[in-house]
Amino acid sequence: MSEASSAGSLLTVNGIKKSFGPTQALKGVDLTLARGEVLALIGENGAGKSTLMKVLSGAHASDSGEMTLEGAAYQPTGPLHARGLGVCMIYQELALAPHLSAMENILLGIEPTVGPFMNWRETRAIARRALDEVGLTALDPAAIVGDLSIAEQQLVEIARAVAVGCKVLVLDEPTSSLTQKDVQALFALVRRLKAKGVAIVYISHALEEVEALCDRFTVMRDGETVGQGVVGQVPVSRIIALMVGREVADLYPRSPRSATEPILELRALAGEKFPKAASLVLRRGEVVGIAGLIGSGRTETLRALFGLDAVAAGEISIHGNLTPPAGPAVRWAQGLGLVSEDRKTEGLAQNLSIAENLTLSKLDGLGPWRFVRPSRQNAAAEPWIKAFPIKCQDGEQPIEALSGGNQQKVAIARLLHHGCDVLLLDEPTRGIDVGSKAQIYAWIDKLALGDPAAGKAPKAVLVVSSYLPELLGICDRIAVMTRGVLGEARPVAQWTEHSLMLAATGQDQRG
Repeated sequence: MSEASSAGSLLTVNGIKKSFGPTQALKGVDLTLARGEVLALIGENGAGKSTLMKVLSGAHASDSGEMTLEGAAYQPTGPLHARGLGVCMIYQELALAPHLSAMENILLGIEPTVGPFMNWRETRAIARRALDEVGLTALDPAAIVGDLSIAEQQLVEIARAVAVGCKVLVLDEPTSSLTQKDVQALFALVRRLKAKGVAIVYISHALEEVEALCDRFTVMRDGETVGQGVVGQVPVSRIIALMVGREVADLYPRSPRSATEPILELRALAGEKFPKAASLVLRRGEVVGIAGLIGSGRTETLRALFGLDAVAAGEISIHGNLTPPAGPAVRWAQGLGLVSEDRKTEGLAQNLSIAENLTLSKLDGLGPWRFVRPSRQNAAAEPWIKAFPIKCQDGEQPIEALSGGNQQKVAIARLLHHGCDVLLLDEPTRGIDVGSKAQIYAWIDKLALGDPAAGKAPKAVLVVSSYLPELLGICDRIAVMTRGVLGEARPVAQWTEHSLMLAATGQDQRG
């Protein structure tokens, strides 16, 4: 599709500004969207994308600027008003009432009535049509939303938009919690909606999704529109440069590394369900990746190793010493550290500060006896805040106030504060912006390389990731997990995205 012009646009956004106290979140944003178009809205965390979409969906009022919808002035007074006008927002954190049924959620706020009573027959009929349109043909409209999978819940939200005759649909990081199969189903739905004339704003950090699905892109940085273009006509490297404000010459740095002695060995490790059999040797000075489909047992392997899940069979050897199954406290003491894939509920304590999170596993020397002095805690965190760097006011700022990328840096910095020799990283860059990804990749390379001149020995890094270019870019060896069984870790040069996917689906015929 050619770039949309303002004259032929379904939606136009011109010079939108928004401030929160002294912070100017939007500094004059422009955006156009045509009927039947998928527009990628790209930018790092903190670029202003979420604020812009909240203005668009009526959650925030702009300070200045103007918007038009179908050629008429568009000034929504709230989300329900915007929804009634045909502009619907699907947030990354789904906004559903889990105790209500699918049909009650779909018609929430616009329930059909007969006099003072709910018209259940019409409610069910409208919900049935909307669910059919999004592909949930087998779902009972009376099903309780809290009992549905994340993918099904997301489709119920989209069905709510369809039910009101949505003209503009905004999807915020819609694939962050989906399996590959669910992602493909979502893509198919987006294409169907596009074919029916719905205009879609697609917010994503995954540029490969943008390339696969979107027609045009708009890049935001620091509250401003800094670039736009047709997908496929602008190199990804240029898009990344627009996002971060500088050229990112090598997204996946990999210094010449030399693996030395084995530091971690798994021999037929098995959990209560997964893994079924995981054998691996991880050496100091190397990065090893574990690929595989979601649900194949990758995460469970790390959890069993770290003591979060029970071990049913097999052996674990650390620094050459056989060690029995143990809890996380023992693994921390043995030099293992884990960054969980579930950053919000497992990886970080959202009600604590940056410094508290960063030092949580090692409080030695931060106060007399068993007490912790905040001044010492902040002083211990400060070098890591500067080294990564973590964008924040100071170590006392609540962790929940940070972007996803900066939260993830805190989670990784905790392992370094603790002095871990083995870093177990489960989906370390999921849901974070490309600038933060580049910094995390650089740190992984730096840690595996070590710094002998400074007396810093190389670390050993084990990475689980669903993003195959990431594994191929940062790893020395990659092993593939299929139905709970971990295959041989082979040099990265022996793999391609195609061969990794074949192995993940059990079709790899190599010995």
